[in-house]
Amino acid sequence: MADKKPKASSVITLGGKGSSLSAASVFAVANGLAQVRIDSSILDKLKSSSSSNRKSPPVKFHIPIPKILTFEESRAFLLALLNKLLLSGSASTVLPVLISDVLNAGSKNLDLGEVEVSAEEVGILDKSCACLYGICGILDYESSALSMIADVVAAMSCEASKADVGALNLMDSGDGLTVKDEVGVASDLKVLLNGSKLVGKVEVDEVSEIPKIHGSLREVVRMVHLRTRVELNSGGKVEKSGGASKALATMLSPLAVSLRYLGESSFSRAKMNLNSIGSDNLRSTLVGLFEGKCSGMNGLRYAHRLISEAVFEEDYVKFRHEVNGLLGMVWEIVIWEAITAFVSLEGTESIGKTGVEVNGGDGKGNVGKKSDKKKKVLGKGTSVIVQLVKERLQSGGEDPVDASSLLEKWVEGVHSFLDRKDPEFDSLLMKVREILESNESRRLPKLAKGTRDFAKEQMAVREKAFSIIGDVFKRHGAMALDTPVFELRETLMGKYGEDSKLIYDLADQGGELCSLRWGGELCSLRYDLTVPFARFVAMNGLTSFKRYQIAKVYRRDNPSKGRYREFYQCDFDIAGQYESMGPDFEVIKILTELLDELNIGDYEVKLNHRKLLDGMLDICGVPPEKFRTICSSIDKLDKQTFAQIKKEMYVEEKGLTIETAEKIGTFVKERGSPLELLSKLKQEGSEFLGTNASVVALNELEILFKALEKSQCINKVVFDLSLARGLDYYTGVIFEAVFKGATQVGSIAAGGRYDNLIGMFGTKQVPAVGISLGIERVFNIMEQLQKDQNQQSIRATETQVLVSILGDDLSQAAELVSELWNAKLKAEYMVHKRLMKHIDRAVESRIPWMILVGERELNEGIVKLRDTTTREEIPVPRNRIVDELQKRLIPSS
Repeated sequence: MADKKPKASSVITLGGKGSSLSAASVFAVANGLAQVRIDSSILDKLKSSSSSNRKSPPVKFHIPIPKILTFEESRAFLLALLNKLLLSGSASTVLPVLISDVLNAGSKNLDLGEVEVSAEEVGILDKSCACLYGICGILDYESSALSMIADVVAAMSCEASKADVGALNLMDSGDGLTVKDEVGVASDLKVLLNGSKLVGKVEVDEVSEIPKIHGSLREVVRMVHLRTRVELNSGGKVEKSGGASKALATMLSPLAVSLRYLGESSFSRAKMNLNSIGSDNLRSTLVGLFEGKCSGMNGLRYAHRLISEAVFEEDYVKFRHEVNGLLGMVWEIVIWEAITAFVSLEGTESIGKTGVEVNGGDGKGNVGKKSDKKKKVLGKGTSVIVQLVKERLQSGGEDPVDASSLLEKWVEGVHSFLDRKDPEFDSLLMKVREILESNESRRLPKLAKGTRDFAKEQMAVREKAFSIIGDVFKRHGAMALDTPVFELRETLMGKYGEDSKLIYDLADQGGELCSLRWGGELCSLRYDLTVPFARFVAMNGLTSFKRYQIAKVYRRDNPSKGRYREFYQCDFDIAGQYESMGPDFEVIKILTELLDELNIGDYEVKLNHRKLLDGMLDICGVPPEKFRTICSSIDKLDKQTFAQIKKEMYVEEKGLTIETAEKIGTFVKERGSPLELLSKLKQEGSEFLGTNASVVALNELEILFKALEKSQCINKVVFDLSLARGLDYYTGVIFEAVFKGATQVGSIAAGGRYDNLIGMFGTKQVPAVGISLGIERVFNIMEQLQKDQNQQSIRATETQVLVSILGDDLSQAAELVSELWNAKLKAEYMVHKRLMKHIDRAVESRIPWMILVGERELNEGIVKLRDTTTREEIPVPRNRIVDELQKRLIPSS
């Protein structure tokens, strides 16, 4: 967005505390729309500094203004130079005051003549790049404004050509695979065209390309603005102009390319608009004006060639001058696009109202053979802009008597309307912003992809599940832990293998970088709960800890069914030295208890050992340095065929031979009953007995399987050599629970042993093993089971009794319900004269009991206790109601 330009005859103050020079101020002063004032405080500072720090006698110096510069560019150069002198802190007051006087005089002669300057000032004058920065200020303001106006004009052209605007139906997927500026342009045009009855009929290439062409310009303009803002206000230090010039050329070269393509696209739409004008006479007259006054494709290409030549010659002043010239040319083309679109949309009707004859018309707006009586319905945004154009044209005095003269007046009027020097131009920009922002606020809000809201019934299910999970964890002696939702990025990186790309880095507060310096620290949202747990154990010097944590984690994944970007994990971990495989047995036992008590249906726990996996890869001839990356490939076997995995391992970057990949395939097909498959792998002649890692793994698995058999949960476990778990930190047993019912959600829980992770954060290694339950997927299964079994939804509240006051006396309700609350009963109240309102509320919320109090009950000193299910009503003395309720609720609580 363009900065707000100072009003005509306004004053720009330089050198004051907190003041800065904006691109809009550069444009205003460069075009004589604002005066310059130097803050007295900086003048006092310069006087003091120059008198005490002058190291050499003054010299005569003539400040050359490059002849190639326009008057506007020359004034921008002087303003940027003035600001650099003030920022330097070492200049005298003479030169800044002289430059200020010349700028305020408004003279066409900007020659400062020979002036006495110090050696320090000569350095600033020679190497401050003020000329380049001044022109950049103009480019920044004008290109920002152009980006906004070009979108508005393009929207008008969509209606003039009755174009199909399906290309504007872009959405930001949030996965980094869409260009946000293209989506932003499409969204803004949809707002401008909202409600239009003219678009959506004709497929037009010049319209389909708008998001990409305009989005590219918007992206480049933003970068130009960020760089220009910094360069205009950086200190006036002596710098090597060559480096600064090349850096600015690197920034502005993409702007030149984007401007050229925007100009070509706009020119094509202007010609398209001309062809859509219904009146032959009106069209031919406007075509003559357009061809005589508007630059075309050849002009744009020639201007771009001059820019390229200037870069090749390393003439950076000429380069910026030529980019500014191209910008002016593109502005002219966009204005002509606006003119042709306006005439196409409103020309015939507006000319008819003036009484001017067109194409043999009758002076009443009837043109040609047929008069189009159907009312044109423009978009809510474009209609405002068209009306503003009409008002500007109508304020220009008497209308000419012939169509040619009237068109010339309109051409002049639209040029004035879109003239950046016009006092009302900033008002137009503000109006456009207002249109876009007001429509933005009326859009229905939506959820970010990969996230969910949970209604009251869903929350009841979740709370019940969390309660079951928490009870199981506590049953095994775990203590609760909570950690921050974000961690230092260095804490998370390097722990998740290829999945590290899914870590959410936090954006900075300005949105300009991809990582946040929060208090000078790069931070990321936690990917799981295991690494934060390991960091906590190491940071606090713990040697043993049995903990559980139920909290949200975040992954920059592509959302799909059962796969979210924000979701809960329920973790149980045991850290410390224990008997061999004891903690491993306990976490797997906990997993089976959790899934059984959640009652989700049939499932299996796939289990493997990381050392056995490494032994297998060693047997197959995989180099040790490739173990982890090959494990990441094997881990995808639950989603892809082995043929696809094999291709990834030997064709793509992982570089295995076909023979090695084929041998891996023979092993990963092995799965079955834990004890049976273990016996097979340990039999004499097994290749696994030839590697130390495999032997250790097989012995540990034997201990584990026997413990699981004695605990009567081994029937839920499947020994599966294809299970790899792609996370880098696993060192021993790994496992994964998979739901076997109709609802396809992938794995629902996973975990394993990680003996080296805690040591990565501290001086001592603390072995650990843990389990993580993917509760969101479990909820999906529970919700689907509820639908399949036509179960009544779980109550959203636990309310036991509804206090129903039949009347309008709130104090009666307050007294009675407070007695119930004080007795720790779960109660709500309702005050209403109609009995059925109370009954409907109780039935709808499935509240088991009601206390009915009406005028009769008050007079008799009783209340009626109503059973909502049986509809039985029992009179109870008012002073006995709490005791009566407690007696009836105890059996059901």
